[in-house]
Amino acid sequence: MKIFTTRQIKEIDDYTIINEPVSSVDLMERAADQLLRWHIRNFDRSRRVLIFAGPGNNGGDGLALARLLSVNRFNTEVFFVNTSGNTSDDWKHNFQRLEKETTVLFNTIENIGHFPLISSDDVVIDAIFGSGLSRPVEGLAGQVINKLNQGENVIVSIDIPSGLFGEDNSTNNAGNIIQADFTLSFEFPKLAFMFAENSKFTGEWQILPIGLNTNAIRNTKTPYFFLENDYVFSMLKKRGKFDHKGKFGHGLLVAGSYGKMGASVLGARAALKTGIGLVTCHIPESGYPIIQTAVPEAMAHIDRNESHTTDIETIDHFDAIGIGPGIGTDPDTQRAFHSLLADNSKPMVIDADGINILGLNKEWLNELPNETILTPHLREFERIAEKAEDSFARMQKQTELAIRHKCVVVLKGAYTSIALPDGNVFFNSTGNPGMATAGSGDVLTGMILSLLAQGYSSDNAAVTGVYLHGLAGDIAAAKSCYESIIATDIIENIGNAFIKIRNGI
Repeated sequence: MKIFTTRQIKEIDDYTIINEPVSSVDLMERAADQLLRWHIRNFDRSRRVLIFAGPGNNGGDGLALARLLSVNRFNTEVFFVNTSGNTSDDWKHNFQRLEKETTVLFNTIENIGHFPLISSDDVVIDAIFGSGLSRPVEGLAGQVINKLNQGENVIVSIDIPSGLFGEDNSTNNAGNIIQADFTLSFEFPKLAFMFAENSKFTGEWQILPIGLNTNAIRNTKTPYFFLENDYVFSMLKKRGKFDHKGKFGHGLLVAGSYGKMGASVLGARAALKTGIGLVTCHIPESGYPIIQTAVPEAMAHIDRNESHTTDIETIDHFDAIGIGPGIGTDPDTQRAFHSLLADNSKPMVIDADGINILGLNKEWLNELPNETILTPHLREFERIAEKAEDSFARMQKQTELAIRHKCVVVLKGAYTSIALPDGNVFFNSTGNPGMATAGSGDVLTGMILSLLAQGYSSDNAAVTGVYLHGLAGDIAAAKSCYESIIATDIIENIGNAFIKIRNGI
């Protein structure tokens, strides 16, 4: 699914109106109908619905919804937040229909003294401002938003929480943004929904289709995408009846050190569960009995050092390399890592201590083989790209890093973002908070290594690996709960994730 800027969404709306053709007020009716359907699925008629409507088209959506709710026997009341005295043409049309066709009470808030009493069981619909907002909310609207946020009732925002900008909120006033429990966005998510600091405003967001023109959607270019099942399914390789393990690649996993051999075990098991033909683990001498016992399907390449990696030696016969989980940052390990960068032209994924080593030697970023995949979490990312003030600025740094070093940067977290060397950014739709657990990143490294060894391009290996990893975590959560998920649970559900993708979720 493409993610467009608010300006582009307006252009797609306009194109739809002109070329379908459909009037803007009829497009608004489509939106209201979808909002009604969602409301009926989620709330019963015993709960009063209070719609706070602004003067623009977002308020017009609210008025149209008020009419449809009333027709469907919901106890509905409208509160018009009169910030300017002017209203849009579509707002006026829906106001006239509301007056003519229903008995919905219509109240005007001219000052904060007009703010109503709200029961904790009431459902508040936020239709004050839409995605076209270009400056922070002030004055009466800001006061109303603050009062709404202080309540204990459910808040549902139409299209976007009032006060939130669609992309960059670095100059916004966070105190004057609706804190919704649900956000119902039309056709596409907003870029701002992908960023952690905005989750307290959006709550749980969902996409409602309103039939925008498919040609406009297809022909409007954007560097931002939200991963969906069909896209990942299209990239999965099929296996032939006469294929053998040599067809599915041989990966080298450099992971683990004394006290951290679990990283190698998890990574190797994940690689095997993701379909690699052969995996060899480069480990310190002390890890040999562990890897041979815990992962009998893996081969071992033993370092001459007892506790950590010092010399990786030949890598010519491997199809892909994964390095970093649990290796530490000992000077000997750093030298071995640098030698690998200098000698390697194979597809590579670097994680954890591999990223930390790059952070200690930032000039080595210039030596990364083209299309190397980096998989940092937030703190590791800051070690190689410096700290950012917010998620939008961090995404820009992530994109710049990917373009400058011709690499793929996977920034792990909710909606894990994958920045490609061409400037495109994919946001992942799978995964859950239960995956914030020790070893989860080691599993992802093994999965991406496996896909690289099987011949997936770096772009596709990163995108597919991240989606599979999150989906396996979602399946694990469905069997138990977030709190109980461990990395092994993710590994055990990789096969189920493949099945779900192929069957369609």
